[in-house]
Amino acid sequence: MTVHIETRDGIALVTIDNPPVNATGLAVRQGLCEAVARTEGDSAVRAVVLACAGRTFIAGADIREFGQPSKPPHLPDVLARIAGARKPWVAAIHGTALGGGLETALSCHYRIATPDAALGLPEVTLGLIPGAGGTVRLPRLIAADHALEMIASGASVPAQRAREMGLIDAITGGDLVSDALAFARAAADRPLPAPLDDRPPRPETAAGAFNAVAAKHTKRARGQRAPLAAIEALRNARTLPVPEALKAERALFQTLRDGVQSKALRHIFFAERAAGRVDRLEGIAPRPLGRVGVVGGGTMGAGIAAACLLAGLSVTMIERDAGAAEAGRARVAGILDGALKRGKLTPDARAARLAAFAARDTYEALADADLVIEAVFENLDVKHAVFAELDRVTRPDTVLASNTSYLDVAAIARATANPARVLGLHFFAPAHIMKLLEIVTPEGVDDSALATGVALAKRLGKIPVIAGVCDGFIANRIMSRYRREAEYMLEDGALPWEIDAAMESYGFPMGIFRMQDLSGLDISWAMRKRRAATRDPAERYVDIGDRLCEAGHFGQKTGRGYYLYGEDGRAQRSTETEALILAESARKGIARQPIPESEIMARLLAAMQDEGARILDEGIARRAADIDVVMVNAFGFPRWKGGPMFAGGA
Repeated sequence: MTVHIETRDGIALVTIDNPPVNATGLAVRQGLCEAVARTEGDSAVRAVVLACAGRTFIAGADIREFGQPSKPPHLPDVLARIAGARKPWVAAIHGTALGGGLETALSCHYRIATPDAALGLPEVTLGLIPGAGGTVRLPRLIAADHALEMIASGASVPAQRAREMGLIDAITGGDLVSDALAFARAAADRPLPAPLDDRPPRPETAAGAFNAVAAKHTKRARGQRAPLAAIEALRNARTLPVPEALKAERALFQTLRDGVQSKALRHIFFAERAAGRVDRLEGIAPRPLGRVGVVGGGTMGAGIAAACLLAGLSVTMIERDAGAAEAGRARVAGILDGALKRGKLTPDARAARLAAFAARDTYEALADADLVIEAVFENLDVKHAVFAELDRVTRPDTVLASNTSYLDVAAIARATANPARVLGLHFFAPAHIMKLLEIVTPEGVDDSALATGVALAKRLGKIPVIAGVCDGFIANRIMSRYRREAEYMLEDGALPWEIDAAMESYGFPMGIFRMQDLSGLDISWAMRKRRAATRDPAERYVDIGDRLCEAGHFGQKTGRGYYLYGEDGRAQRSTETEALILAESARKGIARQPIPESEIMARLLAAMQDEGARILDEGIARRAADIDVVMVNAFGFPRWKGGPMFAGGA
């Protein structure tokens, strides 16, 4: 049974068993309705404990039901029955209580949790708001501004913080079910507390706190509808009678659920989970993954090393000499220091991670590595030299990986005696933060080596996307294409800040020219120079970026690029860049015409979608959804638009 009931000394233990996350699907809703009816009608039952089997409490709704005809009993009706019960219900929470799970707990009279539990209403991340009373009941239990912050951000809170906020009544010190049963026995001897539906809203923590939180999330929304709907729902909860507020919440929820933004976010949700599933790896075990080597201690190498350390792996970094090795060690230590300051690491954990790290200036230090990741200069000859050394010193079963952004991984692999153990692991900067990992699979790569790359991604908490070998793989190939389209528009009549403004208005966190300035214009310049000998003479080529680099204007790090940067690092319009652009248009005889924002985005999206279609046709990406995952997680394509392929109807 999905929901089963047993009675222990007058306390009914109602257990949901709906693996993997006890989602509130139809069978769960039906079982809970039956549990309310049976416990209310059984005079031997004095109180009820609601618990879940497996690794977690209810972790949300069954998203597979979205887009299908809704079948009763609906969750709001189920929870109304629990809230109206004449016997106290105690929610026993372990793992996570998310979305409909927390709404279920809110319908109970009491909540008890394990110390490591987390509670949240993350519906906004799927373009929704809570639709079963969460926006109405939460602000009747905790301060209004705290409730708005939880719902508008979608962030979870740990058990201790939940206890401080008043979200839960107790944290268990032992066995959860035993403690919950004891709590319920004591509760049965007390008067039944008023359901949250009968309580007034809690005040904000300070005057103006609610409006301050609302203003923050309104500013951050940037076109997203769900955070604004959350603010509206919380305002309703504070001003309308409960029945009207619940009705308004449900109407907002249903409108959002049927809207394109929620459909787009659900598309990305499922696409990210499917990205790492590779049919050819069914039944293939990854190789051991405990000791990782990183060749190169620059910004990318240090980020990769830190990501591995933060995941609990041992790391040895190799640099060309002792001075470079020490500089690399300092970069890694600085990243761990940042994690300490942000509360991501304790002082003891930071010390333990540093103890698992070594920076050396000899390849022999990698003799016992399980996996080695090369992160050196983007030059094929340099990488060949590195892989020849790795082939010499590592075990035959060690997986060798290149972090190349553009180069042919198969060509790199030819520097080894066994190319089957070589693959690409393309991290994105900053490597310890960015969630995407492109796993580049040259023809002939061993299945166990590929499985090890996927296992590493999951160990690091990253989203693995499988890519074939081509210039730029998936991410940088598409980025190069829409960057070229943006450069064409510079000559045709737009200016960098106009193109960037159009992209940011669409929902990108940063426009293409500001992003290039941030990463360094010399990186793409080196790539263009490498390609120059094989470039089609008939291809339209824009020289503006080359002219900037020739003048030493490499972006923010030099104070000049497409933009001008002051001491505070803020981007300002550059009259020098504008003059260069106008001169280039004149030199080529191009009559400049203003380009409206809508046309700018239409041209950029068309470029992304066209290149994506080519990538699919060539088999570089396995499915259109993988391209969307890459664009959302590598370049900030707005999640609520689903990625360029979804937006184009692919």
